[in-house]
Amino acid sequence: MPTKQLPLVANNEKVALVPASTPLTHRLVFGALSGMGAATFCHPLDVIRVQMQTDGVAYKNTFDAATKIYQRAGVLEGLYAGVSAAYLRQWMYGSFRIGIYAYLLEQTQLQNVASGKNKNDISFGQKLAMGCCSGGIGSFIGTPSELALVRMSSDSKLPPAERRNYSNVIDCIARIGKEEGITKLWRGATPTVLRATLLSSAQLGVTSEIKGYLSKSGWFGPNGAYFYGLPMMFCSTLCSSFVANIVANPFDVMKSRLQSMPVDASGKAMYSSMGDCFVKSVKSEGILVLWRGFFPAFVKLAPYTVISLTLADKLTRAVTGKDAL
Repeated sequence: MPTKQLPLVANNEKVALVPASTPLTHRLVFGALSGMGAATFCHPLDVIRVQMQTDGVAYKNTFDAATKIYQRAGVLEGLYAGVSAAYLRQWMYGSFRIGIYAYLLEQTQLQNVASGKNKNDISFGQKLAMGCCSGGIGSFIGTPSELALVRMSSDSKLPPAERRNYSNVIDCIARIGKEEGITKLWRGATPTVLRATLLSSAQLGVTSEIKGYLSKSGWFGPNGAYFYGLPMMFCSTLCSSFVANIVANPFDVMKSRLQSMPVDASGKAMYSSMGDCFVKSVKSEGILVLWRGFFPAFVKLAPYTVISLTLADKLTRAVTGKDAL
């Protein structure tokens, strides 16, 4: 689709052409679709990560976890448990995370063009700030789907008598609201938002920064166009996912534990807050508990980041003729 351009007028004289902005709604749809594509491939890794990070059955390593989950519940009810929640999460969280970032990045580029600057004259700090903003907004909106994802992913790990046996994501969210209260759908929202803010900042900001550097380097052809830009996107997103995982994993552990913790008959939960969860976890299991599940988290995050951001970038270019990142 050709890019429309709007004339930049000063003193009734046409001095430049500024590309028209892609609507935010389009950016949100591109983000959701790319996230669903990545989730389809990566969901079993997310199930393994959640089950390794939460209390209950202990696993020796990632392979042991995958094997036992499969033996206990099979593929659909085990490794793909909660996949409907994962898809909903992409529309509630992934769409805003990627869509808002791409929209803010484009708006800044258009402002640069309008003021006569290089379109890509955007600091690394600005990119990180855009990632923080989009990740924070998306994660707060998407917390109910994130809670449902964690609940459904970890349910098969519980003893049969304690399993909640949600039939699908709608049933899960409805039952949580009915049995525990509407506000409990945002249980674990603090670590979820903090994690997503840092994760998105690293994922999106670092990807854009490295992509810009590699594009100028010539290592992947003129403007990184070698083989449709896929090798450049692969390197950029792989590096950003490693940085993001280091920063976000402690919050991921806290989030998983808060969202899957049991509640007794009197309504008392195992942890009273993120701080309480942090103190109790570190005190009983050591500081390295904060990076428990790091390898499966990275193994899941890396392909998810590579697939989702590459799909978002290429889908956006195919439809609008412009990059997303």
